[in-house]
Amino acid sequence: MDAEWATRYGRAVRLPSQPTHPATRLKQAGADAHKLLQRLPPHQRGPRAEALRQIVVQNFLLDARDRLRPRTEKDGQPKGALRIVTPYDRDARRAIRGNTRWSGYLVHVTETCGTDDAQANLITDIATTKPTRDTEALPGIHTRLRHRQLLPRQHLLDGGYLSVALLHRSLRDHEVELVGPVKASGAWQSKEQSGFTRDDFSIDFDQRQVTCPNGETSHIWLEPPAMAPYTVARFRPHQCNPCPGRSACTRGTAARTVNFLPRPLHELQARNRTDQQDTQWKRLYATRSGIEGTICEFTNGHQARRSRRPGGAPKAQPRGLASTARSFGVNRSSTNRFRSRASTSMVATVSRKVA
Repeated sequence: MDAEWATRYGRAVRLPSQPTHPATRLKQAGADAHKLLQRLPPHQRGPRAEALRQIVVQNFLLDARDRLRPRTEKDGQPKGALRIVTPYDRDARRAIRGNTRWSGYLVHVTETCGTDDAQANLITDIATTKPTRDTEALPGIHTRLRHRQLLPRQHLLDGGYLSVALLHRSLRDHEVELVGPVKASGAWQSKEQSGFTRDDFSIDFDQRQVTCPNGETSHIWLEPPAMAPYTVARFRPHQCNPCPGRSACTRGTAARTVNFLPRPLHELQARNRTDQQDTQWKRLYATRSGIEGTICEFTNGHQARRSRRPGGAPKAQPRGLASTARSFGVNRSSTNRFRSRASTSMVATVSRKVA
């Protein structure tokens, strides 16, 4: 350490949005951190020193001349799930939902809804997790609800929590029916709504054949491990090239290929998409919007979006909800009519946790 360290690090410094000489400051900070770690024996490094080491590794590297320089995209950088975004909370990660980006955590909230309008809704599960896919949070939610004997018959979910595999697994393991929209196909035919989608093809699992809308049958049926659990059915060029509907089916010179899930999952997916067109299903799923009121109370009434976590593993309680996002599921026992939403009792929720 030299005398200039006191000038650079003697007090906390918050850089403006457009600091002067940012590259010079970055290189200087990296060189100082690298020098400090070299002087500190590994067996004497505590959690803070280890966090500093990880931050240096993910932001700098030594070149062929043994000089420290900032990493670039070409050099490779840690994945978001591993990348430390702040030295003050090593478990926080960058997250994105839609157009919203932040550094912190996700909060998943589940609440009940009875048929009695005067009955308050109770929060049955709340968990603060690292930013991961919402589908990864659902098994943990069901496990906790089963442990508390609070599993619902129907679980109304945001589409981000749903997948065909989870629809099947929840029915099999917990006898819970998931209600929500399964993600639509990403193929251009579905996006543009101007071509033959996978749903327009008839799949015969017994004969291992797929029939196109114009009556041609596939000649290749594959189950490649690289695409598991999907099955691949392919048509031949002599079937697709002379077809008058080719422009609405496939692009380029290759023949049409159809990918689909195993029979139980495929039928479950088809039934889910059919149910989404039913009026009763839409009325039932509309009740999921009531969770937004609870989240609004967390965010505005309890400052959940900005609350600080004291350290350690994320806590499933309101004071540990840091940087929350709109990742919510709602449990519904049964409802088939519009009505005013009953209030959620925060006191009852806290009492349940204390007990």
